[in-house]
Formats: sequence, structure tokens, C-alpha cells
Amino acid sequence: MNWDIHFAPWFPWWLIATLVALGMAIIAASALGRARGWMLRAVALALLGAALANPSIRNEEREALSDIAVVVVDRSQSQTIANRAEQTTAAEARLMEVIKRLGNTELKIVTARSGISAEEDGTRLFAALDSALADVPPERFAGAILLTDGEVHDVPADAAKTGINGPVHGLLTGSPDEKDRRIVIDTAPRFGIVGKPQTIRFHVEETGGTGEPVRVTTLLDDGTLNDLFVVPGEVTELLVIVAHGGQNITELTAAALPGEITDQNNRAISVIEGIRDRLRVLLVSGEPHPGERTWRNLLKSDPSVDLVHFTILRPPEKQDGTPIKELSLIAFPTRELFVEKLDEFDLVIFDRYNRQGVLPQLYLANVADYVERGGAVLLAAGPDFASPSGLYYTPLGGILSTVPTGEMLEGAFKPKVTAKGERHPVTRGLPGWSKDKPAWGRWFRLVDTDATGEDAVMSGLQDKPLLVLSRKGEGRVATLLSDHGWLWARGYDGGGPQTELLRRMAHWLMKEPDLEEEALTARQSKELLTVTRQTMGESVADIAITLPSGKVERRKLEEATPGQWQASITVSEAGLHKVSDGKLSTVAAVGSADPRESAELIATAAKLQPVADATGGGITWLAEARDGLPNIIKVSAGRQLAGSGWLGLKANNAYRVTAVTEIPLFASLLALAAMLMGLGAMWYREGR
Repeated sequence: MNWDIHFAPWFPWWLIATLVALGMAIIAASALGRARGWMLRAVALALLGAALANPSIRNEEREALSDIAVVVVDRSQSQTIANRAEQTTAAEARLMEVIKRLGNTELKIVTARSGISAEEDGTRLFAALDSALADVPPERFAGAILLTDGEVHDVPADAAKTGINGPVHGLLTGSPDEKDRRIVIDTAPRFGIVGKPQTIRFHVEETGGTGEPVRVTTLLDDGTLNDLFVVPGEVTELLVIVAHGGQNITELTAAALPGEITDQNNRAISVIEGIRDRLRVLLVSGEPHPGERTWRNLLKSDPSVDLVHFTILRPPEKQDGTPIKELSLIAFPTRELFVEKLDEFDLVIFDRYNRQGVLPQLYLANVADYVERGGAVLLAAGPDFASPSGLYYTPLGGILSTVPTGEMLEGAFKPKVTAKGERHPVTRGLPGWSKDKPAWGRWFRLVDTDATGEDAVMSGLQDKPLLVLSRKGEGRVATLLSDHGWLWARGYDGGGPQTELLRRMAHWLMKEPDLEEEALTARQSKELLTVTRQTMGESVADIAITLPSGKVERRKLEEATPGQWQASITVSEAGLHKVSDGKLSTVAAVGSADPRESAELIATAAKLQPVADATGGGITWLAEARDGLPNIIKVSAGRQLAGSGWLGLKANNAYRVTAVTEIPLFASLLALAAMLMGLGAMWYREGR
């Protein structure tokens, strides 16, 4: 039962106060003048003022409301090292027991995990706390307890303006005397030109170390290992050469610090995407023909290609006595191109070229050696290749896997993709290809060869090889055994994917990473990391994915399309994920490539202390608390909320009114009679 007096004045309070004040002034004057009945006048005035104030007696029936305490449990990546996860689980269970015993207190537990995207990188406990408080009435909030290692990355800049109506306490996992060593990459280029040096700047940070020089091992993706010694805190520059297109991975590993909590952050990876400044292509056309411009248009349409194109218009056997000064022809700089600058070209194309006395055998031998050392040659063959003067009967024959029979096969045929071609990235998934009914136009001529077809990715008339892709030494050779590809470009008989095929073929020869037969890639899409293994084999090995925390997950790959095997995992950690199948390896950056969670691992009270001080909370290390948890008690509002060995939750004494009983004092006949009796007594006394 909760009784109190409630007023509902008939007039504004200022008017009632004015009337009462005037009446009291008159009564005071009467009292000073010793007039009769002034006391009765005072009683009458009091009764009148009370009637105007309209008092009533109110009784409220109240239902007590419980206080609500919020516990935010940090399950981020840094909480997985050492024994922090076990500390967290044990403390969470104890908190549930202790707060339940407090009585009249509800417990709300929310879990915060590491952000995956670059925008949400790190541990965001206060975002989780704000979300939990959204449906907690401020008058019932008893306080918040953050169960964490202290590495929180969304602490309010101004703790006094948090708007939290209660104490914020911190229960810290780990210990205050932890040691750790980590590598920090200060600057590293994302892209680099192939063959050019790039600089990676990094330093080693230590907590609890001796400050002595630290051995750092560098590992390149070609297996090259090097050691260098760096002084902690000093920036070191590492020069690396971008060796190839695609990902160039450099891994830095610092020697472990004795007694450090983890070596997860002793490693750092720099990924430089290698790009070619310009792709230099030498195109030599043996004679003018309808397909010649097809090659030129393809290569000139790519702005990243520098094309040097020569067409032999006047071979030695066609001398007609025309004076040189009357010819508008550019001399073929054979020595400059095939001796002095041959290694500067990424690709050499011979388009319907045969021995014409223009290129000496020594120059063609240079081309063969150029391939063995890593160069690329494409032969676009026609009747020239079938003749005795064809390129097979030159030093180039040593790098060719196709042996011409000397015959040309004539007749209409639709090019087909072979079984090997369906797995090869150059011909896999070409637009319009179907085993049952390819929607491609016909060709009419094919060079007959004795090739076994092992390297053939496309076939033509009589299932003879049409496109042969092979490797020789460190280089690559492609042989297209028909000169009728231009029919597709002209749209004859429906045309075909001529531009796409030639583009893929040229880029495979120039070792573009996306067209490698054996490749391993990993790409993130929202919450999934998809790993793709590209292979010419019939099966692949399982993959091992090393998460930023050091945990290893294994996955079995499933064949998605011929030659492509895939597996997906749901990402739970931000940072670099290393993927390997035992032969190939790659990395994928999920969210931030250098996440806070894997960089800052030392448990600390410094970040939460300002918020605890501003809200009246306290910070306690679980490792130093008796029984693994400080005393949790309820404290009345306005009193101290934390102390040595204890943390307080605010007792709000909140309630909800369930029923109200109200009795007006001057609305009854009895009250009216009392007021009239008072007025009558006053008049009676005045009349005597």
C-alpha cells in the first residue's frame, strides 16, 4: 500500500496563492487590531484554500520491476589465444550463477565477434552493447559487464558522452604481464611491374622483449629464403623483384620471443600483383592473305600490347628489277629484331611464313633458343607449313610437337574442342561450343600432321589436330594448323568466337595467370571464401586453409566444370587466409589484409579504463580475482559502484503501477458542511 496526497486545483496555483495571500494579509491586520473572530476567519480561509486546491488521498498498488544487467562476451579472434577462451567460458558461467543469486536482477548476455569486412575490422563490443540496450528501459538498467581481453576497437572517443545510465565494468582475460612480438608492414605496394624492384617497409614490435636484434626470415613464392636482422622499433626496407604476373607473395617471419603468448602475429605477408608494363609482340607475316588483318586487329585492339608487324611483300624470288629508290617499303631489320632485341618480345608470331631467304637459319635458331629460355611462339600455319620449305624443316622444328605430312586436307568441317580442350583454360567454355551441336561456322582447310594429338585442344577434319598447345623448356608454343580462322571473324556460316579464342591463346602463351592449366585461386564474396583449383588432371588433392588465427581447416574439392574444382567455406576471421593443396599455394585477403585482431594481441586495461571511470565502473583481471571472479553486489543509486575485489550493479527500485484508488477530500458533503460551518461560525462571531 502506497498512500499519498494528490492535488487537482480548480484554478491556477498562482491565482489561488494570490487569493490566500490577500486573505492572510486581512487576517493579519485583524489580529494586530485585536478584532473579534480573526481566528475563525483564518480557519475559514484555510478551508476555502484547501477546497480550491481540491486535495485527494491516492493509493497506488505497485509491482516491483527487476533490474537488468547486460554482459557482453568477447568471442573475437584475439580471445582464442592462450587460455582466454577457457577463462571466458568459465567466467560467463559463474556470472550467470552469481547474478541469479542477487535476486530481482535479470541477466542479458550478448556475444560480440570480430568484424569480417574492412569497415567493421576489429572487436566492436560497444556496438553490441548499444544493440542490447536498445530494448532495455533506462530506469531498469543495472550496469554492463564486458568480458574481454581489453582489445576493443570501438571505444567511444568521449567516455563522458556515452549516454549509458549505469556502470560499465571490465572483466579481463589474459594477464597484465604478457609478452609478445609482432611484425608490422608499414608500406607495401599493391601492384608492381614485372621485372622491376619494389620496396616493402616493415618493423618489429615487442612487448616485454629485450630490444636485441631479431632474425627475420623472408620467403618468396619461388621458395627463395633469406635471413636479415632488424632492431625492434626501427623501420627496415626490403627490396623484392616482381618476378611474374599475378600474385607475388613475400612472407616475413620473425623469430619467436621466449615466453610470448603466441606467434600468430610473428608472420606477415605482402602480396604484390605483378602486371606487365607493355606486352611486346612481334608479328611476321610471310605474305598478304585474308587472315593477316585478323591478327593485326586483335593485337592492336589491346592497349597494353606494343605490336611490331612486318609483312614480306617482296621475297628474294620475286625480284623484278624495280629500283630501290622507287619502292615505298621499310627494310626488314632482321638482325635488330632476331639478334639484338629478341628477348625484349613477350610473343613472336609467324603467320603463314616459310623459308624465303629473308631470315637466316641462325636467326630461327635464336628463336628456338628464345623459347627454351622462356619465350613464346605462335605459328598460324597454312599451305606454307605443309610445303618442304615450311618452318618445321628449320631449327624451329625442334620446338614443334606437330610433324607435317606434306598434305593439305580440303573439305568443310566445324572445329571441335577435344577432351583435353574441354579442360584447358584456353578452350574451356568457348561461346557457342556444344558437343552435340556446336553453333560455329565451317572452315575448309587443314594442315595434315602426324601428331599424336596429346597436346591438341581443338580438332578439325577427320579429327586431326587443329590447335596444339605445348611447352618447350621454359617457354610455350602454339600451332594453329589452319589459315581459315578469319572466316569466323567475317561471320561466315554463323561465325564463331575467333576473337576470344585468339585472345586466350595469345595470353596463355604470354603466361597470364588466369589461363594457367595448373592454378589455385581463392576469392571472397560476402561471407564465403571460394577456392578454385584449375587442373588438367582427372582428380585433385584436398586443400588445407590456414586461418589468420593459425587454425587449419581441410576441404574436399568438387568438380564444378571440366578442369575446375571448387570448395567454399564460411569466413569467420578477417585477415590473410593461406590455401595449399601440397603442390600449389595462394593467399586471400578477407576484409582487411592486416586486421587489428591479429595485430594487437596483448591483453590491456588501458582502452576500457576511461569508460569505466566515466560511468563509475571498475576493471578486474580474472587471473587476479579470487575464485576467478570478483564479488558482484547490488548497490543503491548514488553510492560507489566499484572497489577493490568487488563490482556493483545499480539497484534502481523500479516499479509498475497496477491499480490506483483516489478519495477526494473536499468533494464530499461532509467536507462541504465543515466549510459552511467554518464560514457560519465566522459570521456569527462577527455579528456579536
